[in-house]
Amino acid sequence: VHGDFVLFRYRSCCQHTKDQNMSNDVSAPNVAQQAVLAHSCKMPAGSQTVKGYDFNAGVNYERLLASYRYSGFQATNLGLAIEEINKMLTARETELTEEFKNKIVMGLISERTTNCTIFLGYTSNLISSGLRETLRYLVEHNLVDAVVTTAGGIEEDFIKCLAPTYIGEFGLGGSELRGKGINRIGNLLVPNDNYCLFEDWLMPILDKLLEEQKETGINLSPRTLIHRLGKEINDESSVYYWAYKNDIPVFSPGITDGSLGDMLYFHSYKNPGLVLDTIPDVRALNDLAVAAAHTGIVILGGGVVKHHICNANLMRKGADFAVFVNTGQEFDGSDSGAGPDEAVSWGKIRADAAPVKVYAEATLVLPLLVGETFARFVERRGNASSRKEAGESVIQM
Repeated sequence: VHGDFVLFRYRSCCQHTKDQNMSNDVSAPNVAQQAVLAHSCKMPAGSQTVKGYDFNAGVNYERLLASYRYSGFQATNLGLAIEEINKMLTARETELTEEFKNKIVMGLISERTTNCTIFLGYTSNLISSGLRETLRYLVEHNLVDAVVTTAGGIEEDFIKCLAPTYIGEFGLGGSELRGKGINRIGNLLVPNDNYCLFEDWLMPILDKLLEEQKETGINLSPRTLIHRLGKEINDESSVYYWAYKNDIPVFSPGITDGSLGDMLYFHSYKNPGLVLDTIPDVRALNDLAVAAAHTGIVILGGGVVKHHICNANLMRKGADFAVFVNTGQEFDGSDSGAGPDEAVSWGKIRADAAPVKVYAEATLVLPLLVGETFARFVERRGNASSRKEAGESVIQM
């Protein structure tokens, strides 16, 4: 009996296992298998794989930044932006063709013309921030050929020569700050006395410029006003001091939209007659683009600076290289949020270009971007100059 019971248990177990196997043989629904287990096409040859930085290799910021290119999302876009700006700088150092050399000889284009004219645009908040020093570096070292910014982008630079801007908090109450005479720019604080100092510095200069205008009959443009103010400030911490020293034109089509405009308004009552003519500036900016062998555009933020640079490049059938850095989105149809491909549709960037937009707040990424492009270019240029001087010394010996 015991043996029969064991046999029965064995047969029952075998049957249960058989039933399980039969149930396992039932296929999942075809539609699910087709959806989940769809086969892939082979990736194109040379496709890059995702790989981030391994800190087991130690802390090496050059390698860390190089890894961004293969990290995905906006890190990859930053890596692509680094590549795009380096292309601009390589093109800038390439020798001009005979056609453009002849144009220089004939006086048709400036002797300063390089093989790639670089336009830099930025909004006023970036000058208010610590990026002012980064932007000054670009102008100080002759790394750009033209600057476009807003009124705030002009005045805040000069104001910082007169008094500092302070770190605050985004959440500080507006009514309380107003009562204390403190202006807030995000999490930056600017005492209103700074603007009083700006008025004290600017008004005598405007008086002098009005006298000169009456004597010569020549009206200022925003560009020539900024050039003169860069000379008058005589401060090496200023972006526009270096623009004056290096003869880099600075354009500000909205120059009256800020404290500078307020001062021009007050001056028009105190000592009326000063004229700013914007037409020579739009011609100068457009002609700079038209005359260029190639152009590169680096635009930080949006609004008037973005459109003004892009529209100038329309006059030459589009920029060859382009990098945008901003947080704007396309869904509202604004030019500020528009991506590079929209500019391609207007002819402002060439169809065969490889433009890049980095969706990021500029204070986070611009120092990294400049460090891996313009700053390394200056380093290489300095090293090459040192080697050349060393070689000349050897020859003289």
